[in-house]
Parts: sequence; C-alpha cells; structure tokens
Amino acid sequence: MRGEPSCPKCGGRVRAPGLFSDTWQCAKHGAVHPLQPVVPPSVEALGVVVHRAQVPVWMPWPLPVGWLFTGVACAGDERSGGRATAVACSGPGPLGGPGELLLIAEELGVGLGARYAGIDGPDPGPHMCVDTSPHGKVLAAGRPTPLWHVDHAPPDRAVFAGEARGLWLWAIAWPEQAGLMLYDELVLTDLREAGAEVDLLPCGALSPRILG
Repeated sequence: MRGEPSCPKCGGRVRAPGLFSDTWQCAKHGAVHPLQPVVPPSVEALGVVVHRAQVPVWMPWPLPVGWLFTGVACAGDERSGGRATAVACSGPGPLGGPGELLLIAEELGVGLGARYAGIDGPDPGPHMCVDTSPHGKVLAAGRPTPLWHVDHAPPDRAVFAGEARGLWLWAIAWPEQAGLMLYDELVLTDLREAGAEVDLLPCGALSPRILG
C-alpha cells in the first residue's frame, strides 16, 4: 500500500526538493509539508509517526468501549519532522450505528485538517463561530480545551476546531451525529508522552476517512 508523498492540502502530486527548490512543491499550492503515504494501522506504524512528530499525536485514551485505532497519517519529511498528524478511530456511535473520529494536530498553514474537513483552507479560523460559547470540549493532555463548530463542512460530518499546545486541533466525526461525543469532555492523550500501554492498542481495518 506504499505510495508517493502528496500535497496535504489537495492530495496532488508533489515535487521533491532539488536543484531549484529546497522544499517540497505542489503545482497548485507551492511549498508544502508532504503528506506521507498511509499504511495499514499497527502499533509499529503509529510508533514511526510518534517518533517523527514535532506536533502532538492526539488519541482518545483510553479508547471508548468498543473503539479501535484505524489509521494514522503524518505531513512532513525526515528533515522537517512531522508538522501535522492525523489519527483515526472507529467504534459504536453515541446514537447507535458505527462512528468514526479523526483528530488532527497541525501547525499554522499546513492545511491537512481543512482537507479532511472538506472546507477551504488552510486553517479553520475564518470558519469558526468563536463569538459564541464553545460547542464542544476535550481534555487534551490534562488541559480543558474548548472546541467550536467549523462552518461550511459537508453535511455528512461534524467538524470542530480549537487550539491545544499552541497548535490547531481538529476533531472530525462521521456521521454528523457522532459529533455528540465531543460534548462530553473526551480525554485525549498526546501519544508522544504515552507509556508502554500503547503496545496493547486494539487495531482495526484501515479507515477510508484517513485516505481522504
């Protein structure tokens, strides 16, 4: 399932650094942090991303009952390290039926979260209803973290965004009703700080959501 790096904003082909540029280049978006090929979920694949990441690797931990780890993605190369990470989990939704949750941490301007959210990017700021009280909340690495709805997303998903550790935190749930889990202060752990218990992480089939 290995492929080539791609643009985190549009999924298009990227040109590696070379004679005329020292950055990865997308024909549409210019200099980008390349999205690395997604591989089937495993503790080993997750470990590679965690080791490379310069931003948090957020995951609900412990996982809600019946939920599985179903994929991880990383934007960045060996020189820059991971500048955006995405973790997918799947399990029973709060109103019954299957649910999926994608958590993205990224630096300003990377654009990976906006791509998964299905909105114009690169960042959620212009689409966030921050003039109201927060619509959701999580406990990110022990800190209460408010989240706001992100407007203009496709109707099949609920999109929330906020700030954690000085970086964007996106939470995207499918179907839209699965976003109810973001109202109950879901506990998130930065897997860069997790212990050996992650070795027992239950893995499921690769989520099509993280293939984007």
